Amino acid sequence: MTLVETLVAVMIFILGIGGFTMLASKSWRMNSFVIESGNATSKATRALTATIKSLRKIKQADDGSYPIKEVGPNSLTVYLDDDNDKITERVHYYYESSTQTFKKGVTKPSSNPVTYQSSDQTVTVVTNYVVNTTSQPVFQYYNNNYPADTTNNPLVNPVPANIRLVKLRLWVNIKPLTAPENINLESFAEFRNLNENN
Repeated sequence: MTLVETLVAVMIFILGIGGFTMLASKSWRMNSFVIESGNATSKATRALTATIKSLRKIKQADDGSYPIKEVGPNSLTVYLDDDNDKITERVHYYYESSTQTFKKGVTKPSSNPVTYQSSDQTVTVVTNYVVNTTSQPVFQYYNNNYPADTTNNPLVNPVPANIRLVKLRLWVNIKPLTAPENINLESFAEFRNLNENN
């Protein structure tokens, strides 16, 4: 072999190794992203399921307050027995866009007389990587005429006394600036205790 042939062979070998290394690196990153995305989606799905299950148990507060305290597009405050201790807690579910988290604040009642102090709220993160926008509310509310009445549902200006069903929707993406499309997770919770009373 001449020197020129040897140099050409070495260059081809280096290009081949470089290409293989780049391909392996991209494959590794893509595999890592898929695993992370799958884990985030799985966690968000479990969080959604647990939230829906809890919301189905809303009931009158221990101080006599109506089961639904406050409603909003990204916030919902209700009364329910969150930890199955036969005491009704005030539970505030809300989306915090600045941290891309869906959170839950739980306030246990104090006694004599029974009150719910906001300062006693314990906040936990339900799930991360939530990327809902202002046009994608986390909560939508429906009255007891849904699904027959889709003209007036979801409610534009929901009043707690008229709500019988809530839709919870989370858009999840671990890398919103570089990743593929957001993953949409949604489910409905029927307020069974309210329906039984009407």
